[in-house]
Amino acid sequence: MQLDGNLIKENGHDYLADALNLPDYYGKNLDALYDCLTEIYCDIVLVNASVVDKDIIDTFKDAASENDFLKLKMFP
Repeated sequence: MQLDGNLIKENGHDYLADALNLPDYYGKNLDALYDCLTEIYCDIVLVNASVVDKDIIDTFKDAASENDFLKLKMFP
């Protein structure tokens, strides 16, 4: 799964919800993102990561450290 940091910056949680096929109950905040990321099985490649808010990057990193089935690679 490839995510574009430019689209995250522009559309935030709406883009992430759609791109990651998050459940309807996704609360569109960092806590909800973390909860959903710790429950998915996915290899995520984040391109244009340098434009993404640090809090979102940290949320992805924290979730990947808790979820053995979530792999994260980032490219500037």
